Amino acid sequence: MRVEIWSDIACPWCYVGKARFDKALRDFPYRDEVEVVHRSFELDPGRAKDDIQPVMTMLTKKYGMSAAQAEAGEDNLGAQASAEGLDYRTRGRDHGSTFDMHRLLHFAKERGRQEQLLDLLYRANFAEERSVFNDDERLVELASAAGLDTEAVRAVLADPGAYADEVRADEREAAQLGANGVPFFVLDRKYGVSGAQPTEVFARALTQAYGEPSPLKTVDGNDDADACGPDGCAVPQH
Repeated sequence: MRVEIWSDIACPWCYVGKARFDKALRDFPYRDEVEVVHRSFELDPGRAKDDIQPVMTMLTKKYGMSAAQAEAGEDNLGAQASAEGLDYRTRGRDHGSTFDMHRLLHFAKERGRQEQLLDLLYRANFAEERSVFNDDERLVELASAAGLDTEAVRAVLADPGAYADEVRADEREAAQLGANGVPFFVLDRKYGVSGAQPTEVFARALTQAYGEPSPLKTVDGNDDADACGPDGCAVPQH
C-alpha cells in the first residue's frame, strides 16, 4: 500500500500531522507493506527566495490579529507539538520560500533519503535557531546529515530548474485531487485524510484502505482538523 502525503516545511500542522501519522503507522500491523511518499505543496508558491519575514509579522498581517493573539496561537501550537514529542520554538522563527527545500526532497527521494531529509528540515525550521530560508549552506548541512552527497546537493541548489518540474507536478496533482490545504494524506488512491487529524483517525484510515479496492474517499475525522492553505495556517485560539 502506498501513502502519499502532501505537505510544506513551513506548515506547522504538517509537522504535527506527520508525527501523528507516524505513530499510527508504527502500530499498524502491516506497516512493512506500506510505502510512504512525500509530495510537494507550497503555501507561498512563487515567493522570492529572499522574501523572508518573522513568523509573528506574517501572522499579524495575514490574520489581522494582535501580537498577543499571535503569541497565544504559537504557544498553543507549541503545546500540541510537545504532546506529540516534538520540539517547537514559539518565538524567533521566520517564514519564507520553501521551493528549494521541495526540490531537494525530490532529489533525496531518488536516493532513498527523503524521509530523513524531511524530518531534519521540519526540526530545523520549527525547533532550531538557525534559519532554513535563503541559506544554501544550511540546506547543504541538513542534506548531508540526511546522508546525501554535499557536492551533489550544491549542484541541485545552484540550478533553479533542477527538480522544479517534479515540484510543480506534485502541486498540480494536489489540485486535481481537490487538496486546497495541507497536510493531505492519500492512502492507495482510495482514501483521503485532510488536516492534522488525531492518531486514531490515521489508524482507522490505514485499516480501511489496506487491501480494499475503491475510488478515493474521505475518511471521517474532525471536519475542522487544523491545516494550512493558500490563505495561511489556522491559528488555534484555545
